[in-house]
Formats: sequence, structure tokens, C-alpha cells
Amino acid sequence: MSAPHSKPVVTRFAPSPTGYLHIGGGRTALFNWLFARGHGGTFLLRIEDTDRERSTPEATEAILRGLTWLGLDWDGKVVSQFDRRDRHAEVAREMLARGSAYKCFCTQEEIETFRASAKAAGHSTLFHSPWRDADPASHPDAPYVIRMKAPRGGETVITDAVQGSVTFGNDQLDDMVCLRSDGTPTYMLAVVVDDHDMGVTHVIRGDDHLNNAARQTMVYQAMGWDIPVWAHIPLIHGPDGKKLSKRHGAVGVEEYQAMGYPAAGMRNYLTRLGWAHGDDEFFTDAQAKAWFNLEGIGRAPARLDFKKLENLCGQHIAAADDAALLHEIQAYLAAAGHPALTVAQNDRLGRALYCLKDRAKTFPELIEKAHFALSTRPIVADEAAAKALDTVSRGILKDLTPRLHTAIWEKQELETILTEVAASHGIGFGKMAAPLRAGLAGRTVTPSVYDMMLVIGRDETIARLTDAAA
Repeated sequence: MSAPHSKPVVTRFAPSPTGYLHIGGGRTALFNWLFARGHGGTFLLRIEDTDRERSTPEATEAILRGLTWLGLDWDGKVVSQFDRRDRHAEVAREMLARGSAYKCFCTQEEIETFRASAKAAGHSTLFHSPWRDADPASHPDAPYVIRMKAPRGGETVITDAVQGSVTFGNDQLDDMVCLRSDGTPTYMLAVVVDDHDMGVTHVIRGDDHLNNAARQTMVYQAMGWDIPVWAHIPLIHGPDGKKLSKRHGAVGVEEYQAMGYPAAGMRNYLTRLGWAHGDDEFFTDAQAKAWFNLEGIGRAPARLDFKKLENLCGQHIAAADDAALLHEIQAYLAAAGHPALTVAQNDRLGRALYCLKDRAKTFPELIEKAHFALSTRPIVADEAAAKALDTVSRGILKDLTPRLHTAIWEKQELETILTEVAASHGIGFGKMAAPLRAGLAGRTVTPSVYDMMLVIGRDETIARLTDAAA
């Protein structure tokens, strides 16, 4: 989709720092990032911290960590909405000077009394201030709020890139407060001023903000500013079709890192959640940036599907570069509170990735399969594996180890030696695999015997098999 007025695309993600980065917020940020990057545009980050009681620096840090893990880089400095409060107040006063806003001296008690009596009489509780058209000469010397002069008749139409044309009757919209009596701006005003000043061309956000767009449009019109392209995306629901909450499992982006999902798989899955490009399921970042558009976003809420997420993550682990994968596994261990790998474990895991990564959907699964490479001697066989180490099997391992001292350490040579030793004992290689697995890994289910031997090397292989034979 092209930008309005042929301006370069500018998108923004504007979370409130009242907690962790929700998975829905992560997807909203991702859609904004993809749209900006795909159009050679700018992706900005603004922290909407005007609610001083609920905003915390810890929540801001959690949001930044979540975005960083997801791999969503933003342009320029992070903007604090609270730091711009003087600018917001200046716009409210400018609207006052233009006659598109007015001073309202009604107290909170008066408004509540009006609403209570209107409700009791079965009338609309939409508050109409008696000060809207009052002569400034009659203004008292008292605290006041600045209210927007919303049109009383007609309709406000939002042209939305996802929802289509959405019409609001102006008789349903009140004269919203822009500046409180203590001089602080309201969220509704601050958002519009920030988006205008930051040059935002496309506002891509959750459809829970759709009603806000009608009221925010009035601020743009009052100031004579260009209205951005609106794109209100449906929310994410749980597998049961209900609004996503903690009862469905993890809802914070950082929880997914700690559960061992790779970031590339998470990006792919979230991009596909509510957006489609034909039947494509698995795709790279480069493809996502090239393909992503607002037209592909559906109007129905998307449902979280953990099976599909795991499947895509497995494909991304398999496709990943080994060095990058090792780096991400280390970050996962730290995020999940597990001990860091030793230098030796790190080295072995790096060598083992080729035979592990196409068999795991998550990092815990991969690490479980890498047990043989991460373990140190003596290898203790579990109950099932120990059964394979009977007297006969231990005798075979004793025969095998001297031949390994002089072997060329590559798969073909090892295959020849193991097959010959098995044959000399009148068994096929399949019968010999179980004690080898028990000796090398202490498990019955492992990567191939040859892969394990190649990864841990000659000395460690001989040492482990000598231990098992004893």
C-alpha cells in the first residue's frame, strides 16, 4: 500500500509501560516494523508514559528487551510521551485560540450529577457542557479544562485500510477533554500531537483503538493536519476463541524466549497470525518485508495455535546458521535462568548442531537431544540403557576400543570398524548400537552412533566406551 501524499512511510509502535510486552503488542510492533522496512521507511518507538501512577521504568525496560529479542530494531531515540507534555498543552491552547476548543468550568460533581439524572430519566449520558458557546466575558476565575468542540451533527467517517469505511454518528461523540484543569494533557490529545510531530504516515494498531480514531480525527481536522492512514488490526484470541489471557498460557513476549522458541520462528508465526500471502507458511525476514502489506490483514481475530508455532520454529532452527543458533541458545539459557555452558560444552554443542537442529522444534528439545555432547564423564546410563550393557555387550566394547586408537576419525572408517567387530561376534551392527548408545550417551534414544563419535572426538569416545566396558 502506498503512503499518503507520497511521503516516505513512517510507522510507530507506542506501548504503555505498565507491564511486560504482550504477545499482541509484539505482533503490532512487528506489523509496523515490516511495513516500514518493506517500504524503505522509518519505524519509531514511543513510550506512552503519561499515566504516571501506572508507568514504571521496569516495564519500559521489559518492553525494550521484548522488542530486542524479537529482532525489531527502531530508528532514532525512544520518545517519552510524558517528556512532551508542554508541546501537547501548547496545541490545546492553539485549538482554543482557533475556536475549535473551549474552556469548560464544570466541576466533576456537576458532570456526575448530570449523568446520574440522565441515566435515571433514560436519556443519553453524553455530557454537553453549558460553557461550549459561553461568552468569554462570563468566564469565572476558576479552574477549567480545555474541551474539543466536536461537531454536533452529521457523521465522522474513518477510512481504514483493514476495517474498510467505518461511520460514527457525531451525536455519539462528546466534546472530549484535551487539557485537564491541572494543565496536563489527556492521552487522546497527546497521541495525535506526537504522531503528527513524528511524521507518522500509517497508524497500525489494535482494533480496540478504532473508536479513538473518530475522536482523534477531529484533532487532526481542528489543527489542519494531514490524517494518517488508519489500519486497525484484530486482536489475538486464545485457541478457544476467547480474548487472550494468562489462562491460555504465555502472553508476554519474553516468556516465549524463556520457553526456548527461536526469534525467527516467532517472527514468522506472528506475521502469519492474521495476515496471509497466498498459502505461504514458512518464510524468511527478507520475504516477509517484501511481501507484507495492509491488504493481506484479515478482519477476524486470529487464534493462537501452539502446534503451528512449534512447527514453524522447528523449520527455522533447521534452517539457521550454526554460529547464530549457538548464540541464540546461549541467550535462551540466560533468559530461562539455566547455567551457562562451559567452554568445552559450547565447543561440542557447536560441533553437534549439524546432527541435532533438524530434529528439534524448541531449544529445550535441542538441548535434550544434545545430552551426549553436554555430559561429562562418567556417563551414568539410565535404566533402559543400562540393560544394554550386559556381560556380552561389555566384552564386545572391550574388543572394539583398541581398534579405535589407530582409526582415521571419519564416518566411513568408523562404519567399517564397527561392522567388522559386530561380524566377528556373529551379530549385525543393529545389535551393537544399543550398548554403544548406552556407553556414549547413557540413553537409548540418541543421534546416530557415528555422529556422536565424530562430535565428541576420539579420546572422549574411547574413554566413555572403556568406562562402559568396565
